[in-house]
Amino acid sequence: MTKTVVVIPTYNEIGSIASVIDRILATDESANVLIVDDNSPDGTGDLVDQLASDDSRIHILHRTEKNGLGAAYGAGFRWALERDYDFVVEMDADGSHQPEELPRLQALLADGADMAIGTRWIPGGVIKNWPAYRKLISRSGTLYARILLQSKLHDLTSGYRGFRADSLRSVDLSSVNSQGYCFQIEMAWLFERSGAKMGEFPITFIEREEGVSKMSTGIVVEALAKVTVWGLSSIVGRAPERLALPSAGAEAR
Repeated sequence: MTKTVVVIPTYNEIGSIASVIDRILATDESANVLIVDDNSPDGTGDLVDQLASDDSRIHILHRTEKNGLGAAYGAGFRWALERDYDFVVEMDADGSHQPEELPRLQALLADGADMAIGTRWIPGGVIKNWPAYRKLISRSGTLYARILLQSKLHDLTSGYRGFRADSLRSVDLSSVNSQGYCFQIEMAWLFERSGAKMGEFPITFIEREEGVSKMSTGIVVEALAKVTVWGLSSIVGRAPERLALPSAGAEAR
């Protein structure tokens, strides 16, 4: 049986996390959930501890400080790879990603994709409760990254994605130093430019109803700065080394 773990970083998500976990476990009865909590002062970690004590499929990794999305995912990925899961999935804690769409992501990985991304900006993708300016910022940022990085992917910042564990093992996670949502761009670019087999599927994205968004000016600035440096470095032939992926050389979808 294929083993899937859904890795979810949390910081002050006590209002939504129990529902998200319940929906994941109801969608795939064999899936596990790993919460990576950055010492949430609202008690998110304590709540997940209680949930984990009643269900062996729920796990939690307590971290002592809040030091970025990338670091949290890196810790979660290492935890998952040490336990021999087959698929490692990312999902947000606030309910914006729909757990019921998990089987479509798993199907792409089972079909051989090294990385699969839930995409808002392809036919079938839906965004609910976002004002026009948020859509404009997101689409403009994605277009900028696609052009600079010469990417064929339609949603480089999407946080609903999954990896085949044998492909994820090829990444030196300590070298992936983006801390905000730029982490999503960096990981997608690493895989795509290495010739990985990529998959995309449309998702319904619903703006959070509980808690506070973690988006900040610093996160946006980091993404713009790093994408610019990566893109220009690639143009002059100084891009980082490619990954040695198991399926390197396969055509991207």
